[in-house]
Amino acid sequence: MKEKEPHAGKMVKAELKRQGRTITWLAKQFGGTRENMYKVLNKSWIKSESLVKISLIMDYNFFQNYSEWFEDNRNRT
Repeated sequence: MKEKEPHAGKMVKAELKRQGRTITWLAKQFGGTRENMYKVLNKSWIKSESLVKISLIMDYNFFQNYSEWFEDNRNRT
């Protein structure tokens, strides 16, 4: 059975916490509002363009999580 796909918003929130940063900080770096960033991070998916920008801002490759999930689940049915 396939494992559930990673939740992008939860991954970003966890990394923010690990780095000791806030959603407000990320929103400012991203060029948006805190309210909009909360909306983005409460979703299980984030647009690729936004996730690239967040990855660069936070210096963390969130796409690696998806690659690992893919490799772990590619042959499962």
